[in-house]
Amino acid sequence: MMDLSAFQNNIGLHFRDQSLLLRALTHPSYLNEHPKQGLEDNQRLEFLGDAILDFISSEWLYHRFPEAPEGRLTRLRAALVRTETLAELAVKCHINEALLLGKGEEESGGRKRQTNLCAAYEAFIGALYLDQGIEVVRDFVQPQFQETLERVLQLEMDKDPKSQLQEWAQAHLGLLPVYKTVRSEGPDHAKRFTIAVFIGEKRYAEGSGPNKQAAAQQAARQALRKLQAVDRA
Repeated sequence: MMDLSAFQNNIGLHFRDQSLLLRALTHPSYLNEHPKQGLEDNQRLEFLGDAILDFISSEWLYHRFPEAPEGRLTRLRAALVRTETLAELAVKCHINEALLLGKGEEESGGRKRQTNLCAAYEAFIGALYLDQGIEVVRDFVQPQFQETLERVLQLEMDKDPKSQLQEWAQAHLGLLPVYKTVRSEGPDHAKRFTIAVFIGEKRYAEGSGPNKQAAAQQAARQALRKLQAVDRA
């Protein structure tokens, strides 16, 4: 198990109140097996950290996507703060290595259990907030959110680019994308179609495929990539 000094060196943050950090990393099972150590488990800090992560993710998405409807913001926030995502962030921050677990929990795979890791990450965020304030928490969390968000957006595009482009166009421009066949080439048994996507009068991208549906999806995917690049700029 990693000690507190090594853990703090790894994440580049040092707590003023080390007892807060220790509490954030103390699973209830450890307390059950070591009742005389006078420690407190991380459940109250988990409660606080959960609320802080909801707030920071909501605020960040609100400013990151100024034209997005409430439903889309809610879906994106859910992706950022779901158990699997926070468990992954806990591992990246080495929280799993510093977590204090009871022997039984350790032997049953508790150090890899997503619910434990998610809870510990939330508790750590709660402790960091109490120790150093909301701005430090923002600076710590937002780069991690950005990395996760990029994966979520890519998955959305891969899943159904036409639906995503339609949602964007309606939210930002109040218009629907229009797909027009630019050309078709090749013999009947191996035709290839090229389709362009327009929003209003502007031509955003082209896509090619063995049928019109595939070509339209490719055109929508290319348009979304351009729009995503503009959003990041």
